[in-house]
Amino acid sequence: MIPVVTNAQARRLFLHRHALAEMPRGASSGHGLAALIDSIGFVQVDSINTVERAHHMILWARRQAYRPPALKTLLEQDRALFEHWTHDASILPMSLFPYWKHRFARDTDRLHGNWKRWFRDGYEAQFDTILNRIARDGPVSSSDVGEGEARGKGGWWDWHPSKTALEWLWRTGQIAVTRRDGFRKVYDLTENVVPSGIYKTEVGPEALIEWACSSALDRLGFATASELAKYWYAVDKKTVLAWAEGQLAAGRLVKIIVTEADGTHSMALTRPETLAHLPDVPAPPARVRILSPFDPALRDRDRVERLFGFHYRIEVFVPEKLRQFGYYVFPVLEGSQVIGRLDCKAWRAEGCLRVRGFWPERGVKMGKARLAGLEAELSRLADFAGCAQLTFDADWLRRVQ
Repeated sequence: MIPVVTNAQARRLFLHRHALAEMPRGASSGHGLAALIDSIGFVQVDSINTVERAHHMILWARRQAYRPPALKTLLEQDRALFEHWTHDASILPMSLFPYWKHRFARDTDRLHGNWKRWFRDGYEAQFDTILNRIARDGPVSSSDVGEGEARGKGGWWDWHPSKTALEWLWRTGQIAVTRRDGFRKVYDLTENVVPSGIYKTEVGPEALIEWACSSALDRLGFATASELAKYWYAVDKKTVLAWAEGQLAAGRLVKIIVTEADGTHSMALTRPETLAHLPDVPAPPARVRILSPFDPALRDRDRVERLFGFHYRIEVFVPEKLRQFGYYVFPVLEGSQVIGRLDCKAWRAEGCLRVRGFWPERGVKMGKARLAGLEAELSRLADFAGCAQLTFDADWLRRVQ
């Protein structure tokens, strides 16, 4: 008989594997912060700075003593982390770099045709020019290259050829982000950024498959083959299915039935020891956390909807008059329940965090204790954003959706 995992158990395990089932205390810099990033797999990078950028919000939600300079130190001085692509631009443990060599080779082939269609001509002619310049003069950013080239006025598809060449060389592993000036990437030759021992390490195709599948499952707790394939985007679903078949036959994986938030059931894979220790998985503390829209726990929107009954879509690219909630709305977690979504913005010049709206989820009652918990977390968020004042619009507490 296939074991059935209750929705409460599934939520607890999922949040535990995403470091959201513990109080947001502990080491917020150095080795402790690097270990946290390794445990959750990656930290997505995003430029939107409504309150603070996504990568900083993700870490703050788990370590509220965290401040942005700690991440900069790990990236640019300690070289404990590197920046590259998962599903999007992300910060990753440096130990994973050897596996990314396979991605570099794959992307060199995969992106070639697309970029030819998307970008203006001339970027390929700049590859050697840029590599030679970096080797001769040191790190460069997009503002340092492309002298005399027409600067586009459009979006990312309208880059000047040398900027496109920089991104190509980065995506294919020939250069690496050595630091950011503000939010602008500064590139150096990869061998100057990645520690020598890691840079020279090679992993074979079988090791890549084992790592991609096992490490994804470790961080998700339980998953379908599609979810495992999507975690790193390192191997495809067909490869995951073949891996899972072998693991099931060897007894290193078991099938489970997961109860979804709406009471329906779905099949998933997990480890026998994970199933055995489900009763020991801690319940998340009954406190409020404000999450980045790009938090690793929220990345797979379909999985979040199935587990938590929370439908979330970011409305950054939705015209203002068509938005249901707001430009950049933060999901709000309390214990193992998503209780609502928050529209707030840091006005740094005025030193104020302004709360424009909070929409409780259907069935969530905003009593005095819950409101107090939300306001306490907002006060902590204001402090994190460098705002001395917290204000609420008159109509900030909206109707239940």
